Amino acid sequence: MPPFDSSPLALIVWAAIGYLMGAVPYGMIMARLMGLGNLRDIGSGNIGATNVLRTGSKTAAALTVIFDGAKGAVVLLLARAFAAEDAAQLAALAAMIGHCYPVWLRFAGGKGVATFLGIMLALAWPVGLACCAAWLIGAALWRISSMGALVAASSSTFSLVFMGYGYGLLLTVLLTILVFWRHRENIKRIKLGTEPKIGQK
Repeated sequence: MPPFDSSPLALIVWAAIGYLMGAVPYGMIMARLMGLGNLRDIGSGNIGATNVLRTGSKTAAALTVIFDGAKGAVVLLLARAFAAEDAAQLAALAAMIGHCYPVWLRFAGGKGVATFLGIMLALAWPVGLACCAAWLIGAALWRISSMGALVAASSSTFSLVFMGYGYGLLLTVLLTILVFWRHRENIKRIKLGTEPKIGQK
């Protein structure tokens, strides 16, 4: 098991770094750079890749997934390299919170799916791959992005324990709760049968 022995100051510093990195709204940045308009005025108004896809630009959506995933992965790996595992996991959680509740956007951010997957890949890559596969299966079966997210989040804790990475259990449980909380309106629409399909504007 990796060491969990960071100093209180290190934990505070890495939590702050994680939040600030997570709060960068790459979806909005990509939309602006590629002349796609303000995401707040498009589709659901969300800053994530699913809403970026509603602009019609698959490139912008793909780049948003990559950068939103990378910010969660990078901060965890940096903290793991320069501090300890507790700082790494705290930084990752802070990055997820930063993405979902960025101070720059009055705490109205994205759903955190790409950031969640990036964190899981960095935490333990076999578990991350399993979560990505679960997202693909869920999204393919229902053709609903949010279903993919919920399936991936639901499977993450089981995959973590089954594959022997129990040291990340608390982080994974907290991330899963956050994913479900951010998708609470999607869950209501899924029950009503009104949740948009992938690619639907």
